[in-house]
Amino acid sequence: MAQNTIKQRMHWLAVHGSVRGISRVVARRGDPQGRMISDMAVRANPVPFIEEVRAMGPIVKCRLVHMTVDYKIVNDLLRSDDFHVFGMGTNLPKPLQWLADRTRPDLLHPIQPPSMLSVEPPQHTRYRKLVSSVFTTRAVAALRDRVQDSANALLDDLADTDDVDIVERYCSQLPVTVIGDILGVPDDARPRILEFGELAAPSLDIGLTWPQYQSVQRGIRLFDHWLSNHLHELRRNPGDDLMSQIIVASEDAEGGPLTHQELLATAGLVLAAGFETTVNLLGSGIRMLLDTPEHLDTLAARPELWPTAVEEVLRLESPVQLSARIATKDTEIEGLMVRRNQGVILYLAGANRDPKVFEDPHRFDIERHNAGKHLSFSGGRHFCLGAALARAEGEVGLRTFFERFPDARLAGGGSRRPTRVLRGWSSLPISLGKARAALSS
Repeated sequence: MAQNTIKQRMHWLAVHGSVRGISRVVARRGDPQGRMISDMAVRANPVPFIEEVRAMGPIVKCRLVHMTVDYKIVNDLLRSDDFHVFGMGTNLPKPLQWLADRTRPDLLHPIQPPSMLSVEPPQHTRYRKLVSSVFTTRAVAALRDRVQDSANALLDDLADTDDVDIVERYCSQLPVTVIGDILGVPDDARPRILEFGELAAPSLDIGLTWPQYQSVQRGIRLFDHWLSNHLHELRRNPGDDLMSQIIVASEDAEGGPLTHQELLATAGLVLAAGFETTVNLLGSGIRMLLDTPEHLDTLAARPELWPTAVEEVLRLESPVQLSARIATKDTEIEGLMVRRNQGVILYLAGANRDPKVFEDPHRFDIERHNAGKHLSFSGGRHFCLGAALARAEGEVGLRTFFERFPDARLAGGGSRRPTRVLRGWSSLPISLGKARAALSS
């Protein structure tokens, strides 16, 4: 046990502790990456920071990486063959990378191979083709009625409630119910999935504290163990859910059957991504609309605007704020040379507020003609496979909530999630007011 703790400490030091220390030093010199990691004000409200970075130029050289909030550059790099995704810690200075490699826990991490988030073709093509063969547009479209039924049932349970934490009782429950049905997760396991997700959510961040790191490792370990058992059970007793179909399809995957580890990583990403980002979308949407009651009046009179309203929520409060790419060769971008193996932070949330693309970019406009041009679902070969489902859940979930509780109002300030890459509300107290009867779907 002591030896394992020492190994964990060394891995934390290589990947997170060293970055925290460097960030505090360079932040005092104005380094944007250092500030992004160490300045709590940036995490609380990234918009002023985004605009400071934008004023520095289209792409900014930081102490360890480059950073851009420019829409065109972000969009281009997401689609470029000259820039690839990479695993956490792979672009550290060589001594730290050496230490990270030798102390890395034997756990499946969302941004370590074989996760789709950290591999490129041909592996990425193989995994994505497998999921796409099952997670089709038609299959997702057929789930819309299920989303509506789930929303109605959850809101029925709130009908006689006054004050409620809407994130706990609705925003988290709707996506985990839907993705649980899709992936064959038993009802009694869904609270555990939410618990694992909450523990592991900071795993996408770099510069974690030691307690945060320990919590993340515990969440990933529990999730890996549960999911491995779940996959074995579905393999023995397959159902008509999409996870069972993924397992069957994995036996005939291009390039040969997926190993258990590959299947575990692929299934885990689909499951976690299927509810994590949608929780944030629903919470942000409810908060933004309660803050702008004039938009609720417009949506009540013109419900055809709901899809655009959801796109605008995604644009302004991107559930995933950041992505990153590493250069595969020396590449000049807007006069700045990015050397091979140097990383670039792609600030999706900043690109979504680029005034060259979005007029009056900080305004919440539910009639914005190009709201759907945001990059919140990434782009190129790593475009989010669950985007259509997230949009459906956002539209149905938000519309149904405000139809059932038109007098809802904030009952407190709420609290933000303590994460940097994922942005959303961890709690949001709402006074619901009188409930209306469910409308026919």
